[in-house]
Parts: sequence; C-alpha cells; structure tokens
Amino acid sequence: MTITIRHLEPGDYGPIIRVLNDWWGGRRMADMLPRLFFVHFRPTSFAAEADGKLCGFLAGFQSQTSPEQAYIHFVGVDPVFRAAGVGRTLYERFFETVRALGVTEVQGVTSPLNEGSLAFHAAMGFELLRGDGGVGHSPDYDGPGEPRVRLRKRI
Repeated sequence: MTITIRHLEPGDYGPIIRVLNDWWGGRRMADMLPRLFFVHFRPTSFAAEADGKLCGFLAGFQSQTSPEQAYIHFVGVDPVFRAAGVGRTLYERFFETVRALGVTEVQGVTSPLNEGSLAFHAAMGFELLRGDGGVGHSPDYDGPGEPRVRLRKRI
C-alpha cells in the first residue's frame, strides 16, 4: 500500500462530508468541518490517498494572529486505515509545511473522552495545555457542554 499526500481541493468536500460521520462511528461530526478549509486553507490542508482511494485528511492553518503558531482544526482517517501510519503521515506533512512558514508551535484540541486521539497526540509529542478546568481540560471550550483538551507541540 502506497500512501500519497496532496493538498485538499474544493472537490474533496463532498466525498469527505459523505463519509465523515461513518468514520466517527455515527457521531455527527460533519457540521464541524466547513467547506472553507477546502477553499481558503488548501496550502496547509491535506488529503491522504492509499492506492488512489481517499483514506484520510487534515484541515489546518497558520494563525493570522500569531504567525509563529499553527492550528490543526480537524483530522479524519478511514477506520480501515487506522494504525497504518496515515495520521502520522498527515501530521508530519503539516509540520513540514508550516515549519517552512516560520511556525514553531502547533496547537489543537480534542475531546477529553477520545482516548484514541489523546494517545495518538501523546505519541506525536503533543503536551497538554492548561485550561479553565486545570491542565488539559477546558470545560465549555466549544460552547456549553463542549469540553476540550488543549494540545501543543513545539516544532
């Protein structure tokens, strides 16, 4: 199996949105991924293909407020391809791309209930940032009842 990484394109939006909730075990996640990432953040957003089949994506950007920072907004990997290095390959391409733009720190968030995501980010060298609820926990971060764990990796 050969994994190829390329920039997200506007035409990727429909195919990704159609499978996204399934990739997340039926959880309603598609509303969290607006089309604008496929149009306005293409230089720092990527699709992964395995032998020509979409198997993952990463939507991220360099901060306009703090250009030394970048943010990973959303990552999805087809469950069939998990543990095959797709996520790691997407993250490494993102780090390489934003480092060339002068970024020294990458941030992101995940659900405190998503143990797989927390383990993946720890393995990738992310640290937990202090939130309103203590280290690694920000209650109501994305609105009432939407806690998140804030993450950071220095690159």
